[in-house]
Amino acid sequence: MTAGSGGGGDEAKIDAGDVDAGDDGTAAILSVGAAAIDEWYAVSNLPEPDGGAFASEVTSAFGGVGANVAVALDRLGRDAGLVSRVGDDEYGRRALAYLDKTGVDGTHVAVGDDPNIRSLILRDPDGERAIVTAGESYRGLRLDDDALAAMAEADAVFLTAYTPDRASRRVLDRVESLREETTDSGDTPPALVFDLSGAVEELVGRGTEPSTVFRFLHRADLFVADGVAAPAFFGSAADAVERIAAAQTAAADAGSESGAEPRSRRGPTWPRAVLTHGADGMTAIAGGEVSRLDAFDVETVDATGAGDAFTAGLIDRWIAGESPSTPWTDRAGRDAVASGVRFAAAVAAINCTSRFTQPGLPSRDEVEAFLAERGFGPNGSR
Repeated sequence: MTAGSGGGGDEAKIDAGDVDAGDDGTAAILSVGAAAIDEWYAVSNLPEPDGGAFASEVTSAFGGVGANVAVALDRLGRDAGLVSRVGDDEYGRRALAYLDKTGVDGTHVAVGDDPNIRSLILRDPDGERAIVTAGESYRGLRLDDDALAAMAEADAVFLTAYTPDRASRRVLDRVESLREETTDSGDTPPALVFDLSGAVEELVGRGTEPSTVFRFLHRADLFVADGVAAPAFFGSAADAVERIAAAQTAAADAGSESGAEPRSRRGPTWPRAVLTHGADGMTAIAGGEVSRLDAFDVETVDATGAGDAFTAGLIDRWIAGESPSTPWTDRAGRDAVASGVRFAAAVAAINCTSRFTQPGLPSRDEVEAFLAERGFGPNGSR
């Protein structure tokens, strides 16, 4: 797999029978998150307090967790849409123009008067980074009735913790109400995916509040956190695993007592979570059972956005694809957990071989070729 091979151009789409949009044309997967501009500085070193550095190159690229996940799913052939808010300025117009060139549905991207969100990224020769984010556009996100209606028709809704708390709560309330409505009707609600994508101190005042995060922990079909966010929120990596496993076990017990099997439009759902540790691999937690899996070894050019690529891979395998009919306690269920993580790890690994986030997001053919080269099946199976 060569660096940059997942870049733009016409991407192969998966069979249309595998993914359907809502009956009214709603995107099958709605990503709620920012569409940002990343300003890159290739610096001689990451400066210490009161220190300095020299930038040998300055450039810009497109980013934002919500946009990254939506574009990654689009590259994999999924029908993805973005719910966001951009600024009525140069950065916002650039973000909209770029989004328009992708296959991502931007129907629910609003435009506001605030400056568009953008990130200053300092990257040293060893690939270490420091990121500073500014801009109020996404912080002003308001979910209108059209966006909420689209969520009701979608197969899945993805949400990042950078989403302002009032919007996060409204999404959660909407999905919970849909679950209650469909209990008796026999219909199925959208699956819910939550990414704890920032440390607590970074989210205060602009992202999802801790009390809401805990609600997502107990309600989400898939909960994802990286090696910085999980310890910061739960106290340590070990505490994160313990708390998440306990929440899943409690949810499974509650479902057994009620006799209601959790379902989404793609079939039965399991309580699942993944904690990522960069090159050190991933910890998967399914139904309270913990397993550790290795990351793929590649020559990393740029790891920025690898976590977003990984999350998109999990959504593709575990949420957008057909759920296995066997429970996680069966061999087939455990294999499905492992293969899904491998597929997502392959998406992230390929993304690391290119500069910036979105240009290196791979197509499905590229992911399958990457896995085949390493002795795995197209979905990450052994």
